[in-house]
Amino acid sequence: MRPGSAGHCPQTLDEAALLGRLYPRTPVSPTVPWPDYAEVHRELAGRGVTRELLWHEYKTAHPDGLQYTAFCNHYRHWLATQEVVLRQVHTPGDKLFVDYAGQTMPVVDRLTGEVRYAQLFVAVLGCSNYTYAEVTWSQALPDWLGSHGRALSYFGGAPRAIVPDNLKSAVTRAHRYEPDVNPAYQEFAEHYGVAILPARVRKPRDKAKVEAGVLICERWILARLRNRTFFSLAALNEAIAELLEELEHTTVQKARGVSTFALRTTRTRCLATTAAARLRVRSVEEGQGPSRLSHRGRPQLLLRTV
Repeated sequence: MRPGSAGHCPQTLDEAALLGRLYPRTPVSPTVPWPDYAEVHRELAGRGVTRELLWHEYKTAHPDGLQYTAFCNHYRHWLATQEVVLRQVHTPGDKLFVDYAGQTMPVVDRLTGEVRYAQLFVAVLGCSNYTYAEVTWSQALPDWLGSHGRALSYFGGAPRAIVPDNLKSAVTRAHRYEPDVNPAYQEFAEHYGVAILPARVRKPRDKAKVEAGVLICERWILARLRNRTFFSLAALNEAIAELLEELEHTTVQKARGVSTFALRTTRTRCLATTAAARLRVRSVEEGQGPSRLSHRGRPQLLLRTV
């Protein structure tokens, strides 16, 4: 490059042209066969076979072929096009997706200054994305069932099925096809006339709705409350309820010309009316009636209609 030549002066080149001169791309010759990524994928299933090994074999056969980085990048792009994902269609009143957020909220004891961290429970209706959230002290069975009951009251009805994650309060033994649902959770479901369909282990797409709902709640609720100090669980839940109302108002604004009441009615019109009776969780360890023992001899939580 001759200094002073206007055609090659860096000042006369835009960023794309300058990068093109500094890092020229050398396209693969049309005469060089493209890697057979279907065969590469099959070979990688073999024990001890790596991408680097397959690239070396490819490069030996075709010295002018792709370099290792391009070989791997194109394989990843090919693999992304091969993955088959079932698109879930959610009908009104069909499923309610529930889970806990990974992020917690601190609550300070006014007298001792002790800090406890509350768990954020999130429930999302599959068809409408109508969301409920609250905090409890734990993910244990009493808090788990209590949050479910309050969520159904908030929605004003029960769906046909509830899709939880595989935490112990929901599932005692995870299984791909026949998981063992916690007996108390099953009693809760029978009381409200809903089915329990636990998500498969390590299959986040089974509960993608609540995964997105958790992310929204962490950004819309927890992030906005991060600089506030709460001295009780009730005060924290009041603040969460206010932000949920704002979230609903924002949703209404996006749905132009639809009132809040009309939107909520549309979202919940297909939910089954819940029984007027509520369920109270009681522990046999508290001496409140006959005990029910599991096969391991541990006291179980019982449900009573009150």
